[in-house]
Amino acid sequence: MRSVGRRVTAVLLAPLLMGLLASCGTSSHARSAVRARPEDGAFEHPGVLVSREQLDNVRRHVDQGEQPWVSAFLGMRDSRYGSYKWQAKPYATVACPPDTRAGRGCVEEREDAIAAYTQALLWSVTGRPEHAAKAIEIMDAWSDRVRRHTEANAGLQTAWAGSTWARAGEIVRHTKAHWPAAGVERFRRMLRTVYQPEVTKPVPDFNGNWDLVMTDAAIGIAVFLDDHRAFDAALARFRQRVPAYFYLRQDGQLPMAPAGGTVDTPQKMTTYWFGQKRYTDGVAQETCRNFKHVGYALAATAHIAETAWHQGVDLYREVEDRLRAALAFHARYQLGETPPGWLCGGKVDRDMGPDMEVALNHLEGRLDVRVPAARKLVERTRPAGTDDLFVSWETLTHAGNPAA
Repeated sequence: MRSVGRRVTAVLLAPLLMGLLASCGTSSHARSAVRARPEDGAFEHPGVLVSREQLDNVRRHVDQGEQPWVSAFLGMRDSRYGSYKWQAKPYATVACPPDTRAGRGCVEEREDAIAAYTQALLWSVTGRPEHAAKAIEIMDAWSDRVRRHTEANAGLQTAWAGSTWARAGEIVRHTKAHWPAAGVERFRRMLRTVYQPEVTKPVPDFNGNWDLVMTDAAIGIAVFLDDHRAFDAALARFRQRVPAYFYLRQDGQLPMAPAGGTVDTPQKMTTYWFGQKRYTDGVAQETCRNFKHVGYALAATAHIAETAWHQGVDLYREVEDRLRAALAFHARYQLGETPPGWLCGGKVDRDMGPDMEVALNHLEGRLDVRVPAARKLVERTRPAGTDDLFVSWETLTHAGNPAA
């Protein structure tokens, strides 16, 4: 049995090997259609999770009364986040402990970020300036007040909120909304000084959904800030963590270890994988914890790859097999299939949220790769709403919306 420690090197070499394989072989209309990065490194805006073409497609679907977009739009519009009466509740210090102690500002920050994103999407679809004004009001309130995050969950909290702030700000800033320059600059400063330092901290021995959600925020913030160095760092982090989270048999007898961590023996690996000792294509580091956290990781993986796709970098190609296997594996059991005894002792927690739309859209819509179980699960749970953390309205934005 190979040692876990040697796999760190394999993780670091994986992107180079994937690139060489890609240059030698497989292609598709989607892979050839990904936008080439300009030599000057200019970012495409809006380009954090959703592109201008995708926003235009959403507006057209809703205007023409087409499903599932109309139902998804109405669900978003009629949610509490879509109300004109929404009032931001900013905090100077957001304190989020990892245990049962009461936090300070944690829920308010996450929900205000979702409200700003919701209002930004409503503005994009309807063209009503009241929605743009409300999004700006919420973002201005927080950028004027928040200064730091404390307690042990600061990294995850800033990831959840920061990823959503970046999406909201990107839409508002790069449409015809009137966001005064002073407000934009203050929001930029907030992302750079309050969120970016937290979401770029290394957390190799934490559960992998942390690392992936933090990278989701990091890449979105990088695009909003036109920060090329931070963007490239997010790509590198993605390339290290995804193979260490979603297993494929080609990895060997044991999963890959998180780069830079201390999971360096088979015994530590079993503990890190919540007691799982047998590995098969698609099983994830947190499968035996619960599907909720695997869902966070799936959503974050797709968010990162989708943002990179809009910027001309095809991360999807590098993790396509892992992503497809993970979607298929978890969708089966989320739909009710009885797990075998070797998987989590024959018992899994089927508590996944609305986390598969973005990944499924790329695989089926752009690559024509069928994932029947995931398709069935997504269609059963549409229209996807929000998890009140960092996943919101993805039936609306990504159902049948490749915008390749």
